[in-house]
Amino acid sequence: MSEFKKSIGTQDFNQSKLSKKVTQLVPSGIRQFFDIVSQRDDVISLGVGEPDFVTPKVIIEEAISSLRKGYTHYTSNQGTASLRKAIATYLEDQYDLSYNPDNEILITVGVSEGIDLALRSVINPGDGVLFGVPSYVSYFPLVEMSGGKTQKVNTGVKDDFRMTTENIENNCDSSSKVMFINYPSNPTGRSYQRNELEKIAKLVEEKDLLVVSDEIYGGLTYDYDHTPFAKIDNMKERTVMLGGFSKTFAMTGWRVGFAVGPKEWIQSMLKIHQYSMLCAPTISQFAAEAALKYALPDAAKMKDEYFQRREFIVKEFNRIGLTVSKPEGAFFVFPNIKDVGLSSIDFATGLLDTEAVAVIPGTAFGDEGEGFIRCAYAASLKNLKTSVEKIERFINSV
Repeated sequence: MSEFKKSIGTQDFNQSKLSKKVTQLVPSGIRQFFDIVSQRDDVISLGVGEPDFVTPKVIIEEAISSLRKGYTHYTSNQGTASLRKAIATYLEDQYDLSYNPDNEILITVGVSEGIDLALRSVINPGDGVLFGVPSYVSYFPLVEMSGGKTQKVNTGVKDDFRMTTENIENNCDSSSKVMFINYPSNPTGRSYQRNELEKIAKLVEEKDLLVVSDEIYGGLTYDYDHTPFAKIDNMKERTVMLGGFSKTFAMTGWRVGFAVGPKEWIQSMLKIHQYSMLCAPTISQFAAEAALKYALPDAAKMKDEYFQRREFIVKEFNRIGLTVSKPEGAFFVFPNIKDVGLSSIDFATGLLDTEAVAVIPGTAFGDEGEGFIRCAYAASLKNLKTSVEKIERFINSV
């Protein structure tokens, strides 16, 4: 009996009745590795991209207070008016970006739902969606499920894992409708300065593309100020910007994010959201509002910690022979393991089996990630030091 049949308690279910589109989806390589790690208590994990910090106390207290005040009911489909206003104020103060909280801001169940809504609200069958690879695991399947055509932009070492006008144009054709950009990037940590975004924006305008900009790690940009894509000339009217609280404020489990963009696009996303999700969790919306009002100093302290960890792990990986350039943001490094002589999956499984250190094979982010591993430095400096020692020992044993 198949594991699927065991799980539903019947031998009669015919799998051919499942959606062909869903059947063809490949399970997340990150989750598969996480499931293995979760069954062991001796593992140091540099795998799942999640802050090791607990949500700041002020956020938790405000969330609990909202429950005690009786805020346990549905909110507006679009999200609470007060959170939308707080996001509008934050974007204005931080980036000089102005959005109307009444119709240009939508509260989502994390950025992952925002990606889904942004794509489904504009994609017709066969429309092309451009996105850089290696990429976060959700992009390819969400394009597929929206009915779009995936148009992978292979970035690679030559381009320092960044999209350029050249590699975008090489993959663009008459079907191309949306360009997806993620920066700082998961899995590579690469980001873009304003002059680089301006060059890409000119091509976007020339090709008349819409833009979905995943900027969930924007608050974790270290070496220069983060520039939203919507800040580039003529881009605001064709861009939906996705942001959230999970990374900057260590709020992954709260499942709350936001989308901002042109009124017509946001309202189209709202149509889908109101039927599929109704609204983001009420308690999480109050927590997110507290984050923007009271927890920015906490976020700055966590960012300082990530910066110190980045400096350490980049230096140490290069010392032991895993070549990696310094990422500009997020909390990931994407070191090259080709000289070790193992595939990405063999490296990751071998390291886990022999040294109890979990990393993610680069192929979890597409075939283009072969020869690399993703390591999250969202772990204590003590655990990072121990991990480097164990990784060095593993490399020397191969």
